[in-house]
Amino acid sequence: MKLLALDMDGTCLNSYSKISKKTMDALYLARTSGIEIVPTTGRALSCIPHQLRKTGLFRYVISSNGAVAVDLKERKTLFRALMPYEAAATIIESCQGPDLKMAAHIRHDYLLQGQLLPFFGHLIYGRDASHAKAVPDLAEFIRSRHADVEELQFFLLTKKARERTRRIVSEFPELSSARTSYYAEIYSSNATKGTALSAVADYLSVSKDEIACIGDGENDITMFQASGLRFAMGNAVPALRSMADVVVSSNNHDGVAEAVRSLLTAFL
Repeated sequence: MKLLALDMDGTCLNSYSKISKKTMDALYLARTSGIEIVPTTGRALSCIPHQLRKTGLFRYVISSNGAVAVDLKERKTLFRALMPYEAAATIIESCQGPDLKMAAHIRHDYLLQGQLLPFFGHLIYGRDASHAKAVPDLAEFIRSRHADVEELQFFLLTKKARERTRRIVSEFPELSSARTSYYAEIYSSNATKGTALSAVADYLSVSKDEIACIGDGENDITMFQASGLRFAMGNAVPALRSMADVVVSSNNHDGVAEAVRSLLTAFL
């Protein structure tokens, strides 16, 4: 195994948005054993967990659920699948209202409309949200800068907001969305963790059989499809558990460390 694609929230991070010492030690061991660790996250690049920054553990990052993959050392984009700025601004303007709060990933930054979301972001994520930026009007920001968007995030406070967002996004067949009863992510249909992971692997001349991955959510399914060895967390959704080669402990019980030990024992 040459490459380990590693989801962040719900996988590497526990329920308190922290990475345990046991997990960090395991990641260092994997890296010193020659395995390329690739954080593969739904977060914007600027919001990579602070515990991983400046560690030397990784060079390549897949962010915004596969909308972007970068080589940090060379400052090079390896993959990009963005939402055109006009479509993003139109969706924001059509969906917005007092029953909906919104944010966007743009040029690796996490931008939030208004002051309320940044407050809650810092409250929940602490230092990981330190680079989030508040803007007064997200649509105007996007239009004025011709800024194509990695991902839109809508926090849906009412049933009407959910129905309005679903109807408006359906008018853009080139876009995809993932949603819960209170939250929606909107992005290019070409943006998946699996597609971005395959692009990174091609860049590194790594075959599918040389890729391992660890994840917990539905957004990790395409990452599993692009990997030769698949570890599902104990807290993973049923669809991911059914695809896994190995199911490890939950994110609150160092499942990543367990997966890394298994990986090193089997292949090194």
